[in-house]
Amino acid sequence: MANEMTGHVRAATAWSIVLSVLMIAAGVLAIGLPLMTGIAVGALIAWLLLFSGALHLAFSWRGHGAAGVVWEILVGLAYGAIGFYLIAHPLVELASLTLAVAIYLFVEAILEFVLWSRLRTSSGRGWLLIDGIITLVLAVMIWSTWPSSATWVLGTLVGISMFFSGISRLASSLSRVR
Repeated sequence: MANEMTGHVRAATAWSIVLSVLMIAAGVLAIGLPLMTGIAVGALIAWLLLFSGALHLAFSWRGHGAAGVVWEILVGLAYGAIGFYLIAHPLVELASLTLAVAIYLFVEAILEFVLWSRLRTSSGRGWLLIDGIITLVLAVMIWSTWPSSATWVLGTLVGISMFFSGISRLASSLSRVR
């Protein structure tokens, strides 16, 4: 029984290593082709909006009363219309998502600064300040070059995330081999 379980663990670890290497390769590819990656991410979001709109329409009959039904239909139509628009205009979608990332990073930086100031006596709080500064610099860099930054920001960030996720997964998998 122990040998069988060891064989399953080794097989799972081998697959994890293969998937890690593929994730690293996909991350490098995404970083190398940021516009294409950004458009692909945007298309995924657009299709999810379209699907969500269809679900709202399909389940609108479950609304509580006439107002609930009408509200669900309006929400479904809005999601569907936005999804169709974004599919038809991928560069507008990319610019919108890039602006959303800049705003998100700015809000995150402000929250990091607030947390840093509230943890006056904690050791290691300097890391929060460094994180806040770096996040704020990224937000300002994206914001100040927007909309031209739309061609590279989203794809590059997704690629970096995939790359480092692959690296950490690979390190975790290799630690099980020993």
